[in-house]
Amino acid sequence: MYISFPRLLASLVSLAVLLLCGCETVEYYAQAASGQWRLLSAREPIEEVVAAPQTGEKLREQLRQVQNIRAYAKAELRLPVGRAYGAYVQLEEDYPVWNVLAAPEFSLTPKRWCYPVVGCASYRGYFHKAAAEEKARELLAQGYDVYLGPVPAYSTLGWFDDPVLSSFVHWSPERLAGLLFHELAHRRVYISGDTQFNESFATAVSELALPEWRRRYGIEGMGADTRAQALAVNRLMTAARKQLQTIYKARVTDESKRAQKAQVLSRLRHCYRELSADWPNPERYRRYIDKTNNATLALVAEYQSQVPAFKQLYRESDSWEDFYRAAERLGELGKEKRKRRLKQLAQRYKDSSTPDADSMGAALSPNGESCMRGARHDLSSG
Repeated sequence: MYISFPRLLASLVSLAVLLLCGCETVEYYAQAASGQWRLLSAREPIEEVVAAPQTGEKLREQLRQVQNIRAYAKAELRLPVGRAYGAYVQLEEDYPVWNVLAAPEFSLTPKRWCYPVVGCASYRGYFHKAAAEEKARELLAQGYDVYLGPVPAYSTLGWFDDPVLSSFVHWSPERLAGLLFHELAHRRVYISGDTQFNESFATAVSELALPEWRRRYGIEGMGADTRAQALAVNRLMTAARKQLQTIYKARVTDESKRAQKAQVLSRLRHCYRELSADWPNPERYRRYIDKTNNATLALVAEYQSQVPAFKQLYRESDSWEDFYRAAERLGELGKEKRKRRLKQLAQRYKDSSTPDADSMGAALSPNGESCMRGARHDLSSG
């Protein structure tokens, strides 16, 4: 096997003891420990899978690609790869974990769950979809906006040697590299209790690393049209967030807020349909847009809002190691001081970058006048 079972069992028991000291229920942590145990105990070293005669050529090639990505992350990005993603697991289901996110009806601040080991996070993970669905129904009954979604990959932050999973192994080379760079970045810098910091940092590492990685290996990246589509959708959701923030702060009745919220979300869906009408694959983001609520908008912010700040921090650093140390110093600041510092970095990034279509604030205007003007400009400019 890939690891010593006594060592793994001891680690899981130690983790369970820490987790059961507080937070929520024994049942939740029991499913987390047993789910992690099943996942880790099913690992097979990639070298053995590649060498096995029954392994299909497609899987063999993808696993070799993983080995190349790991080597690049270690040598060029100076990430602590260790034995992470050095093994493979064929899942019994499509996804290893299902996440539940929630936000109040009139707030874009996500509900947070706190854990003794890793601090607080804005999601609750379940190894069984049925358990996640039960939690989602409970939160809906309490009046929260809820999002339930599958998680193809996640990081244990160095607690265990995370494996490559069948849920993502067949992704395109660029998407696969982006995922591994993101997850390995969590092993290098992780600030307890600040999901927005952690996810934005890992997203920035991935986005910063991919261009040079593509050049090095001659990988054809995402097409200009696809990048422009993703950018336009992100700006649509950012515009919706800004409008909803204004509505939620207004001194009006809940009925009025509810009606205005419904109008903004309806307009968001209408604008997406207008925007994507001539795309080769207009369904690409439709399901997500149709589910958009406070919880999904909060999720977008967690992963993207501080990315410009970290990109500026990288610009001001001499190397990847220098960048990581600077990020760690930011993490040592108090939360409010850290936010101010990140805001300053983001402003410098904006000031020094090519102006973009930040005029999307008017894109969801209910007046019906060319709601996609800014987004169409993005698409035409690529």
